[in-house]
Amino acid sequence: MTPYDIIVKPIRSEKSYAGIANKRYSFKVLPSATKTQVKAAIEKIFGVKVAKVNTLNVRGKIKRMGKTSGKTSAYKKAIVTLTADSKAIEFFESLA
Repeated sequence: MTPYDIIVKPIRSEKSYAGIANKRYSFKVLPSATKTQVKAAIEKIFGVKVAKVNTLNVRGKIKRMGKTSGKTSAYKKAIVTLTADSKAIEFFESLA
């Protein structure tokens, strides 16, 4: 399994943008990924040093449109904190 399989995509939300100043980045990851796998993948893809990884399982929300209702898909989220001496991730520099 490659690092690109573990990291699905970055999460772009108002709450995740607030953490960029403190070198905290949010990613959607593979549901079976562990914290050590996420740490190794981020370090390999972006060339940074990771201090801490927090993971959480996000449940799907029930959505309605008129009489019909459905559910959004559940996913696993990883919040990655970089070390103080690590460089910032360039992908998020234009977003902050």
